[in-house]
Amino acid sequence: MATANNILITSAGRRVSLVKAFQKELSILDAMGLVICCDAQPELSAACQVADKHFQVPRLDHPEYPDFLVQKCRELDIKLIIPTIDTELTLLARNRALFLANGIIPIVSSPELIKLTQDKRKTHELFNFYGISTAQEYDRGHFKYPMYLKPYDGSRSIDNYLLKSPDELRDEHLQNEKMMFLEYLDHDQHDEYTCDLYYDKHHNLKCVVPRKRIAIREGEVNKGITCRNEVAKLVQNKLSELPGAIGCLTAQFFMHKVSGKITGIEINARFGGGFPLTYLAGANYPGWLLGEYLFDKKVNDGFESWEDQLLMLRYDNEVLVHAYQRTT
Repeated sequence: MATANNILITSAGRRVSLVKAFQKELSILDAMGLVICCDAQPELSAACQVADKHFQVPRLDHPEYPDFLVQKCRELDIKLIIPTIDTELTLLARNRALFLANGIIPIVSSPELIKLTQDKRKTHELFNFYGISTAQEYDRGHFKYPMYLKPYDGSRSIDNYLLKSPDELRDEHLQNEKMMFLEYLDHDQHDEYTCDLYYDKHHNLKCVVPRKRIAIREGEVNKGITCRNEVAKLVQNKLSELPGAIGCLTAQFFMHKVSGKITGIEINARFGGGFPLTYLAGANYPGWLLGEYLFDKKVNDGFESWEDQLLMLRYDNEVLVHAYQRTT
């Protein structure tokens, strides 16, 4: 008797839209398949509550995390793992052989590519290697104001600073060895785009959807619009093949409003928080992933039938858990 094709979304948190997208696409391919979520606190995760099933996992730094996850995947007949946060990517990539040996496919890029994307200095080198401009990085003590400061391994805009004059520079900025001192790209002069990229299992780019970031909340797009423009053309031309890239990656760019110059900012080797806009515009990355890895379906080249100028306005919604009893 054939088993269902269950999938797991890890560190699910509040990614309700992503869970629902996978539920919809999996139901088309396998009516028996379940979308399962895990989180360190699943009882407080909205995504876990809307998933078909959920379970609790140890923290990512727990030494038994990989073995625990493999065991739960075997128990629940999970075939595919979809990570959602940066800190779990390296862990899954390094243990890829362990998961594969147990019939589980983690949708994660190679450790080498993840290392490049999680160090913004190396990301700049990657962009430059493929002929994409990046913001100038200043040597310490040779600054040009205004300038932008951010840690090379940071995320969600934590410890990011805009300094407009020398008197705003603090000792803690200079003493932070992780801090990058960068040319400031003024939002009054630039539009900011996050591109959702889909790479097949052979690391070939199949689709790119730029989303113009209109408003941001906690480092995640709150208002955005799809744009078929020169940013998409640049990515298609420069990053058509990216060694080690698998599944959905998000890449951030700035484009000058007058000159049209495009500057690469960063890459995240995972689904971004604003991906639901790309999915609702018609770029079916969840369906492609399921088809490619569970049903051996080829993803067609150059998908461009996504809706241009689709505006997304996000808002908070409620997930209610009746008769809730806290377990910890």
